[in-house]
Amino acid sequence: MSEGLDVIIIDDDKNLCIVMAETIKRFYAWGEVMAFNKADDAIEYCLGQDSSIAIFILDVFLRDQTGFAFLDAIKNKYTAAAEDTIIVTGNANEDVVNMCVAADVTHLLEKPIKPYELQLAVRSIVTKYMKFARKVLHDPDFASLVAKFEPMGLVGGRV
Repeated sequence: MSEGLDVIIIDDDKNLCIVMAETIKRFYAWGEVMAFNKADDAIEYCLGQDSSIAIFILDVFLRDQTGFAFLDAIKNKYTAAAEDTIIVTGNANEDVVNMCVAADVTHLLEKPIKPYELQLAVRSIVTKYMKFARKVLHDPDFASLVAKFEPMGLVGGRV
């Protein structure tokens, strides 16, 4: 992963992965955009990274698992993964909506995805991190508190 906020796309439709990645690369400047068409490859990649934040764009139903199973597999490392996820589906029915609600995922897009829908959903997640970064930069007291933060007992505040 880069030093920024990367976007990780997982969809078993390789062509859709490519289209979504190309669409996002047109407007996204805060990190790398990577696409996987196998969830296991994405899990291995994510768990091997130093960073523990990213934006995830996940198909509900993958070949051998679901996007929600992917979130379960990485949740110990990426504790904000659900909040930072956009679920995509071919049929946004009540069951899919209920799965999103149960998993704390608040972004759901139905295929075919319009480019502006994807852009707005990604920017919604980015905004959370940009506001946090601005607060750290412009509020010395808050920055001092963040510097002392040691999540889950890890020394030095490293996540």
